[in-house]
Amino acid sequence: MRIVIAEDDALLREGLALLLRAEGLDVVGTASTGDGILDAIDTHKPDVAILDVRMPPTHTDEGIVAAVEARRRRPDLAVLVLSAYVEQSFATELLGGGVTGLGYLLKERVGRVEEFLDALHRVAGGGTAIDPEVVAQLFTRSRQDTRLERLSPRERDVLALMAEGLGNGAIAERLVVTEGAVHKHIRSIFAKLDLSPADQVDRRVAAVLRYLDDARRRA
Repeated sequence: MRIVIAEDDALLREGLALLLRAEGLDVVGTASTGDGILDAIDTHKPDVAILDVRMPPTHTDEGIVAAVEARRRRPDLAVLVLSAYVEQSFATELLGGGVTGLGYLLKERVGRVEEFLDALHRVAGGGTAIDPEVVAQLFTRSRQDTRLERLSPRERDVLALMAEGLGNGAIAERLVVTEGAVHKHIRSIFAKLDLSPADQVDRRVAAVLRYLDDARRRA
């Protein structure tokens, strides 16, 4: 796995690079600005880009802008965005274009090495890794699509974990239920969100996108 890192805090940037290299991963480039990471992506053709949300010169949304542009240039690039806080508008701007190979984590998650590496590998494999706190805040503010209000509390729990990128087995373990129960909840979610098996879409992704898009429109 070839990785580039964009982080203006030199200590965190180098510490993250050391952590990943210690795990046998190939950090091929680092940068401290959004423009710098785009140059690194063009030069090194990485598999994954890890970006901070706030970087010079304005320390506002340079990382998100760079992530969106990087995905425009290379749709197959996996992107993992790190943020010190839940930045809802930034999260939904990034995730609104699709959830394949995308992650949005709080920086505190990096200190939980096993969780962080699991999220990184999930994103690199084309999955998603959305921080539980980000999901919680998105769900709290998701009220625009009335179909979401049809979901039971347990179904909302399942959809939130789907948005985090967890598979059925991991969801069952987290909720302490059987995989069969999770499967039934997901079928019910699809039905209540009017996602037909005949639709030429991945219903699991469509359900997550519907929920994230609703939050984006309210941001």
